[in-house]
Amino acid sequence: MINQPKVSSALPASSIKTVVGENGLWARTGRVLMYLFLGIGAFVSLFPFYFMFIAATHTSSEVLRTPPNLLPGSYLFDNLTKLIKDVGFDQAIYNSILIAVIFTVASMTVSSLAGFAFAKYKFKGSNFVFGAFLLTLMIPAPVTYVPLFKLMTPDGNPFGLNWLGTLQAVILPGLASPFGIFLMRQSMRALPDELLDAGRIDGTGEFEMFWKIVLPVMRPTLAALAIFTFMTQWNSFFWPLVAQVKTIPTAISALRGSSIIDYGGIMTGTSLSVLPILIIFLLMQREFISGALAGSVKG
Repeated sequence: MINQPKVSSALPASSIKTVVGENGLWARTGRVLMYLFLGIGAFVSLFPFYFMFIAATHTSSEVLRTPPNLLPGSYLFDNLTKLIKDVGFDQAIYNSILIAVIFTVASMTVSSLAGFAFAKYKFKGSNFVFGAFLLTLMIPAPVTYVPLFKLMTPDGNPFGLNWLGTLQAVILPGLASPFGIFLMRQSMRALPDELLDAGRIDGTGEFEMFWKIVLPVMRPTLAALAIFTFMTQWNSFFWPLVAQVKTIPTAISALRGSSIIDYGGIMTGTSLSVLPILIIFLLMQREFISGALAGSVKG
């Protein structure tokens, strides 16, 4: 019998090094391209904020200069002083902070209580009531401004509240947020019923159980809801304008004159309005992301 020579199926060591080297080169190239793409995306996203903060330190003529000046100027305090003098920006900041904080705390309380009731208590008509809340999400907010305005004025209206120009006119109408109730209800559905039953067996009251057991577990969702609610109320423009309450957005809009527009003042006011939102989001971004995903868990 003639022995046939064995044919090795293994690649030579040089070929293996070539393949590994090529794969490593492709991996490094892909990584470099990915970082380059992410860097360009980050630059495109952050440059408008950088230009806004820089423009807040310049006069209107310098803001409109071509090419634009991308270095800080020395007119920040002049622009801020002009804002306070011309449109009462200090009062607008005070009103915005007070409205946003009170509204956020009150709306979170109402939303968490209603969400807990819809998620863990079965009563007749609960699904119908919850569906009615969801249907209100389909109604555009400006549609409700006319009846709300009539409700706030006492002239010829027996139910008029005479609240125009007051903070409660902005805070109270939207406390029962359908979005907040939906978010809390979906998150609380994932809460085990056995945990609540154990609390009842130990003699814990319903409200005590809600504050000491339910809310600590719902902290990520509450943080996300707080950020959403605060941002929405902080940036609200049309209803405070209709209700005749001076806030940061309405004060900034007053800087747009019929013929002269103070771009330096607008950039300064916009920077002051954006800065608290950026700080809150950076401090609570982990809770914001985890809370936003909590409602997607099927319960």
